[in-house]
Amino acid sequence: MAGVPGDVRKLFIFATTRNYFGLVSESWDHALLGNGPEINNFLDDGNQMLLRVQRSDSGIAFSNVIDFADTKDKVLVFFKLRPEVITDQNLHNNILVSSMLESPINSLYQAVRQVFAPMLLKDQEWSRNFDPKLQNLLSELEAGLGIVLRRSDTNLSKLKFKEDDTRGILTPSDEFQFWIEQAHRGSKQITKERASYFKELFETIAREFYNLDGLSLLEVVDLVETTRDVVDDVWRQTEHDHYPESRMLHLLDIIGGSFGRFVQKKLGTLNLWEDPYYLVKENLKAGISVCEQWVTACSHLTGQVWQRYVPHPWKNEKYFPETLDKLGKRLEEVLAVRTIHEKLLYFSPASDEKIICLARVFEPFSGLNPVQYNPYTEPLWKAAVSQYEKIIAPAEQKIAGKLKNYISEIQDSPQQLLQAFLKYKELVKRPTISKELMLERETLLARLMDSVKDFRLDFENRCRGIPGDASGPLAGKNLSEVVNNIVWVRQLELKVDDTIKIAEALLSDLSGFRSFHRSAEDLLDQFKLYEQEQFDDWSRDIQSGLSDSKSGLCIEANSRIMELDPNDGSLKVHYSDRLVVLLREVRQLSALGFVIPAKIQQVANIAQKFCKQAIILKQVAHFYNSIDQQMIQSQRPMMLQSALAFEQIIKNSKAGSGGKSHITWDNPKELEGYIQKLQNAAERLATENRKLRKWHTTFCEKVVVLMNIDLLRQQQRWKDGLQELRTGLASVEAQCPLTWQSKWEGPEDPLQYLRGLVARALAIQSWVERAEKQTLLSDTLDLSELFHPDTFLNALRQETARAMVCSVDSLKFVASWKGRLQEAKLQIKISGLLLEGCSFDGNRLCENQHDSPSVSSVLPCFMGWIPQAAYGPYSPDECISLPVYTSAERDRVVINVSIPCGGNQDQWIQCGAALFLKNQ
Repeated sequence: MAGVPGDVRKLFIFATTRNYFGLVSESWDHALLGNGPEINNFLDDGNQMLLRVQRSDSGIAFSNVIDFADTKDKVLVFFKLRPEVITDQNLHNNILVSSMLESPINSLYQAVRQVFAPMLLKDQEWSRNFDPKLQNLLSELEAGLGIVLRRSDTNLSKLKFKEDDTRGILTPSDEFQFWIEQAHRGSKQITKERASYFKELFETIAREFYNLDGLSLLEVVDLVETTRDVVDDVWRQTEHDHYPESRMLHLLDIIGGSFGRFVQKKLGTLNLWEDPYYLVKENLKAGISVCEQWVTACSHLTGQVWQRYVPHPWKNEKYFPETLDKLGKRLEEVLAVRTIHEKLLYFSPASDEKIICLARVFEPFSGLNPVQYNPYTEPLWKAAVSQYEKIIAPAEQKIAGKLKNYISEIQDSPQQLLQAFLKYKELVKRPTISKELMLERETLLARLMDSVKDFRLDFENRCRGIPGDASGPLAGKNLSEVVNNIVWVRQLELKVDDTIKIAEALLSDLSGFRSFHRSAEDLLDQFKLYEQEQFDDWSRDIQSGLSDSKSGLCIEANSRIMELDPNDGSLKVHYSDRLVVLLREVRQLSALGFVIPAKIQQVANIAQKFCKQAIILKQVAHFYNSIDQQMIQSQRPMMLQSALAFEQIIKNSKAGSGGKSHITWDNPKELEGYIQKLQNAAERLATENRKLRKWHTTFCEKVVVLMNIDLLRQQQRWKDGLQELRTGLASVEAQCPLTWQSKWEGPEDPLQYLRGLVARALAIQSWVERAEKQTLLSDTLDLSELFHPDTFLNALRQETARAMVCSVDSLKFVASWKGRLQEAKLQIKISGLLLEGCSFDGNRLCENQHDSPSVSSVLPCFMGWIPQAAYGPYSPDECISLPVYTSAERDRVVINVSIPCGGNQDQWIQCGAALFLKNQ
C-alpha cells in the first residue's frame, strides 16, 4: 500500500472494502489503491455525500451515485453525516458504512426491522423522546416494506406477486402475514378465497408463533405437535390449488429455525453447569423433545406421508432439518455430561475430594456456551468434552465396583434389572464401567431375548382373534377393527424397537448381540407383514362393497338427501354411518402411513365433501325422531303448530323456485338453504319445548310453595305467589289447553276462601246433626253450604232408587215450585238459588226490566228423583233446562233443572239465563 502511505482516510476505505468483499490477491490491492476521482471527490469535496463500491467480473468499481439498474451484486456504500471534507479527525465521526444485498427494499426493510425499529420503539430512553406520530410512521414503514418484499418477484423492476419467491419470509409469522395480505389484496376472487383458506388454517398456530418468546418450553413441545397437524392440513387440502412445494420446504425450514432459536434462547437463561440438576434436566429434556419432534415430523411427512399422498405428492427428497437435529444431539450430550456427573456424585463418598471435584469438573466448559451449536463451535465442544472425560476417569474407576454390586443384587428380577440399566445407562456406556459390568450386561441381554420371545408368543396367540376378546388384540376406543389391529401391532413394534435401542446402546459389544438383533428384526418383519395383510384385506372388502348398492358405501351426488320412512315415519338421511366410519378409517390409515387405493380415496373424497352437511342433517333427523320423547305429554298439543311446520319443511324438500325436483347432494346452494331452514325450524321447536318445560317446572315449584303457606298468618305472601302464578300462566295462555288451565283453580283472596271454608264446615256439622235426628229431608236445605253439592244430589238419587227398588238410570231429576212432588219417594226443599239473565216469579221466567238487578233470588222449591215415565209437575214443552252452577263464574255445573218459561226456549238461551248457588 505504498501508494498512499500517509492517507488514513483512503486506508480506511480500502481496508473496509477489501474485508467486505473478501479480497486477498495483490491484483485487487493495486486496483483499490488507484487514485480515482470518485474516491477523491468523496473525501475532499464537502458537497459529495456518497461513495458506492461494487464488485463485478472486471474488478472493483467506485462511483458517487447509486446505480438502480443492477442490484444483483453486493454493494458497499460510504456516506456522510454532514457535508464536510473528510479529515483524520472527523473520519470516524462523519462516515457511515452500509451494505446492500439482493435489493434496496430488502436492505432497507432489514435495517429498519433489525436495527432502527427496535431501538427507537422499544428502548425506553429513545422511545420516550421520539414523537408518537413518528413511531407510528416507522411501524407503518416496516409493515409496508414487509408487504412489498413478500410480494416482490425476482425481477425487481416489477413488484409482482410470485408464490415461489420467499426471500421476504424470514419467520413463520411472515408466512402467516403473507396469506393475510393475499386474502385482502389478491387480484382475483379465487386467489383471495384460496389465501383466506390458508390463512384460517394457519390461525391455529399464528398467535403462538407471534408470541413465541413468551411461551415455556413445555408449551412449545405441544406447539410442535399442533404445527405438524397444521402444515399437514395445508399440504393435503383439496379445496383450492395446492400449496407450492418450494414454499412448503421453506416454511418447514424457517419453522425449524424458529424452534431452534427459541430453545437456545430459553436454555441460555440457565447456567447448565451450576444450576440444580433437576431444573437443568427438565429444561434440557423439553428442548431435546422440541428438536426431536420437529425433525421427526419433517422426516415423516416429506419422507412417507406426503410422498404417498396421491392428490398432492411430495416430489423432492425427504427434508431433514439437519441443524435442528444437531442442536438436539448437542443438548443430549450436555444432558449426558450433567447426568454422568450426577450419578458419579451419587456413588462417590462425601469428602473434601468430592467438594474439590465439584469445583473443577466443569472447568473445561468455562467460556463455552453449549447451546450455541454451529460448525465453528463443534471442535471447541469436542475438546472440552474430551478434557472433561479425563477429569472424571479416576472417579469412574472407583464407582465401577459399587455399581456392579448394586446391579448384582437385583439381577434376578428382570424388570428391576432393566430399570437399573436405564437409570444408569450414561454410566454403563462409559468404557471402564461397561467392561466391569460384562457379566451383568450378559444377563440383561438374556432378559431382552426372553422379552422378544414373549412378544412373539403374545402376537401369535392374539393376531387372529377379535379385538377386545381374551384371545384377540387389545381394543382401543373409537377404532374400527382394521385400525385397531394395526395400532395394536404398532404398539408391539414400539416395544421391540425400545428393546433393540437398549441393546444397541448398552450391549452391542457382546457376543450374543447379533443373534438377539436378528431375532428382534425378524419379529419386526412379521409385524410389518401382519400390518400389510390387515390393510390389504380391508382394501378388498371396501372395494367389493363399492359395487354393492346396499353396502352403505355408495353415495350418489344426484340422489335425495333425506326422506320419511313410509313404515315407521322416521326421518332417514341418505348418508350411511358406514360412510362416516370409512372416512375415519381412511384418515387414520393415511396417518399410519398407508397408501389408500385411488378408488377408495375417490369415494372418501366425495363423502368428505358432503360430510359436514350430512352430520347436520343427521342431527336434525335425530331431533325429529326423538322430539316426542322430549316433550311433556300434556304439553304436546301446545306445540302442535310448530311441529307441523317443521314436518312440512321436511316433506316439501323441493329445489328451485318452482319446487319440481327434490334437493340433492350435488346442489350445494339449494342444500345450504334447505339445511338452514331445517335448523331454524328445529331450533324454534326446541326453544319452544325448552320454554314450556321450564314453565312447567316453575309452576310445580310455585304450587309447592303455595301449599306450604299459612293462609291465616301469611296472606300477602299467598297473594304474591298466586299473582306470580297467574302472570306465568298469562304468558303461555295462548298455547295453554283449557284442560291444563283447569288444573290451576284456587282463590285469589285467602280470607274469603277461609270464610267459605269455615261456613261450610259449620253447615256440615248442622247437616250431620239433622241427619242423626232424621229431620234432614224435612228441613229447607241450602246446597251452597256443601263442598260438593253434586255428590249430595247423587246420594239422594241412589237412596231414591233403593226405596223404589229400581235402577238409578231409570230416574230423572225434577224441581217444583207448585208444592211437593207426588211421584218422588224422597224429596228435599231447596233454598239459596240465584238466577242471572232474567227473573222468576214462581210460575214462569220473565225478562228483566232496565232497573232490575242482574242477579235475583229464586223462591224455594222441591227437588227429587222420579221415574223417567212419570209426567212431572210441568209440561216439557213449557220448560227450559237451565244449568245450576256452583258460583257466578259458571266454571262447574252441579245439575240441570227444568224451569217453566212459557214455551219460548230460544229467548232465554239468548239472554244467558242460568242458576247458581249463593256464595258462602
